[in-house]
Amino acid sequence: MPFTPFHMGTGISIKALLQGSFSLMVFGWTQIVMDIQPLVVLITGEGHLHGFSHTYIGACLLAIFSALSGKYLSEIALKMVQRRPIHIAWWVSLLSAFVGSFSHVLLDSIMHADMEPFFPFSEINPILGIISIPALHKLCIYLGLFGAAAYFVIHIYLSKKHEQRNRKD
Repeated sequence: MPFTPFHMGTGISIKALLQGSFSLMVFGWTQIVMDIQPLVVLITGEGHLHGFSHTYIGACLLAIFSALSGKYLSEIALKMVQRRPIHIAWWVSLLSAFVGSFSHVLLDSIMHADMEPFFPFSEINPILGIISIPALHKLCIYLGLFGAAAYFVIHIYLSKKHEQRNRKD
């Protein structure tokens, strides 16, 4: 995928379903971290474009790094935007980073012939070309649009439900 934007469709849909139990900021940070290695290869012309960072073992390591760093970076950014402290639970940060890194490898495995997602156990990429690249891009865009709409519908529903519960008390 051409870096992070297409990957965000998946995260937006998951955020819609999990609401406060998922951090879209940590997920997005993970997408950036995942693509640093390919960016370095593109700039220097040296190395394997989708190397170790785009394996499931590499994704585990980068998810841990992304969860640890992304929790604090996201809390700082959210505090600056919302002008109040926001706390992201460690389990939310870890879940968001692992979903981010694993979905990144999965989506890139569909479209990149140089991917070896199960390395060092296998050099085979069993899902390469399972759908066309244009269909994959459309899927990611539709997931993002669906997720954005669903997020607001669910958020409004939960807010009204919470408001009704508070009136009864």
